Amino acid sequence: MNHSAAETGRNGFEDFCGRRILISLRRKAAAVFVMFAVVAVAACTDGPRTNAPAPVAQQAVSEPADTPLPPDADIDYELGSGDRLRVIVFGEPDLSGEFDVGGSGVVALPLIGQVRANGLTLSAFEDAVEAKLRDGYLTSPRVSVEVMNYRPFYIYGEVSSPGQYPYTSSMTVLNAVAVAGGYTYRANQGKVYITRGEGNEVEYPASQAVRVLPGDVLRVPERFF
Repeated sequence: MNHSAAETGRNGFEDFCGRRILISLRRKAAAVFVMFAVVAVAACTDGPRTNAPAPVAQQAVSEPADTPLPPDADIDYELGSGDRLRVIVFGEPDLSGEFDVGGSGVVALPLIGQVRANGLTLSAFEDAVEAKLRDGYLTSPRVSVEVMNYRPFYIYGEVSSPGQYPYTSSMTVLNAVAVAGGYTYRANQGKVYITRGEGNEVEYPASQAVRVLPGDVLRVPERFF
């Protein structure tokens, strides 16, 4: 084979190889382009979704289990020594006014004298006053009673500022903890112990559903882990 023929064959072989390499590069470039296009589309369609429902399993885990409450967790307020009441006898201003529940648990009212209040709800005390007034004084008395000042409650244990605090209407366990400055870092935030009157200390869940009553003594326990 002469040099001219060898040169022509070599050039043809190189052109053939060059075309194969170019075709291969183009195919790879096309594949890369398609891959980036797919990623871009996925990024556009898989962003944050408003109001997208959470998976059922995740919802089941995140929902707190219902904690059973003691029977007296939401009882009506009962009057006691230290409460100051406003008693209104409609149409009888001389029989109306503000009165204290004394140490013996009774209220001294004009005309009818002492009426027991200790342990009674407001509505029960209203009924007691009306009954006394009907007994020889008024034909159809109508009485309204409201608490002007409640006796205080007490809180101690793992709160920032334990002590005695004024009671406010409809107070709950979490409200009481907030009034006392919140929990300490050692506090068991899942439960609280409450002593009412002469009763024993009872455990309650630390819940907004558990009401605190005037005169209650709350103890926030320490956690052990």
